[in-house]
Amino acid sequence: MQKLVLASSSPYRKSLLERLRQPFECASPDIDETPQPGETAEQLTQRLARTKAQTLRSRFSDHLIIGSDQVLLLDGEPVSKPVSHAAAVDQLTRSSGRTLTFSTALCVLNSANGHEQTCIEPVHVTFRDLNPEEIERYLQLEQPYDCAGSFKSEGLGITLIARIQGNDPTSLIGLPLIRLRAMLANEGLNLP
Repeated sequence: MQKLVLASSSPYRKSLLERLRQPFECASPDIDETPQPGETAEQLTQRLARTKAQTLRSRFSDHLIIGSDQVLLLDGEPVSKPVSHAAAVDQLTRSSGRTLTFSTALCVLNSANGHEQTCIEPVHVTFRDLNPEEIERYLQLEQPYDCAGSFKSEGLGITLIARIQGNDPTSLIGLPLIRLRAMLANEGLNLP
């Protein structure tokens, strides 16, 4: 059986993959994430997921390499991790009462034979109408400055949300496990 490699340094993706109870390694692909001219946000995230997996192919020659990338669009523009409190306040204020789409691209590369599977798994998140005091309380308690959208659905951030729609709730956190399980089965790794 081939070993798994997660092409990521994200603690959130690592934690998600641990749910599958399979041994795996993490390796951080050092890639340029600059958008190409004319590239849509979804094209960018899919290209990055593929590039992350492909970059590790020479280091892991008989593995199933998992690459993933996520994009959030707000007012038609990609939203990155806020890093600062002020940016998080801005993101949540702009998200209040609105539905945002998180698109997570997934790539599974069989490094032994070059077979590659890719998909994009969208999740639509509708935020409640949030007042400034709620936003401030939430940010003080959870400090989600390393999360696009400035909230953690797996934590207290769930209280900001009115509805989540999608086929794979783990896609929102950054690694769609339902789709990943199907892709791994296509490579002969059946779970559980």
